[in-house]
Amino acid sequence: MNNILKSLLLVFAFGLAASLTARADHPSYLHALSDLRLARAYVAYGDAGPQGGYVIQEIDRAIGEIKAAAIDDGKNLDDHLPIDANIDFHGRFHRALDLLNHAHGDVNEDEDNGYAQGLKHRALEHIDRARHTLRDIIAGW
Repeated sequence: MNNILKSLLLVFAFGLAASLTARADHPSYLHALSDLRLARAYVAYGDAGPQGGYVIQEIDRAIGEIKAAAIDDGKNLDDHLPIDANIDFHGRFHRALDLLNHAHGDVNEDEDNGYAQGLKHRALEHIDRARHTLRDIIAGW
C-alpha cells in the first residue's frame, strides 16, 4: 500500500473514532437534534408567515451550534420521524413547542468541555428564541 493511501486511511480512522466518541459522550445532544428536526418539520408544514420563518431560522441555528460542537449524527434536516399530518395547524405548533422544550432540556445537561459550553449556550439561546416566537404564534389565535 502506498504512503498516501495509508495516510488517508489513518485520517479516516481517526475521524471515525472521533465521531463515534462524540456520539457516545453526548446522547442528549443527538436526541435534541432529532427533536429539533421534527419541530422544524411541524413548523414548516404550516404557514405561520414571517414568524414561522423566524422560528425555522432559530431552529436551524440551534442545530448548527450543536453540530459545531462536533455532535453531528450525519442526518439532514429532512431526516425526521413523520409528522402527524392529521393534526390541525394549532396542534402542529403545540407539538413543535413540546419538541423544542424537550430539546432545550437535552441540550441544557451538564457540559464539561469549555469550548462546547459556549456552543451549548448559543444553542440554548436559539432554542429559547424559537420557543418564545412559537408561543407568540400560538397566543395569536
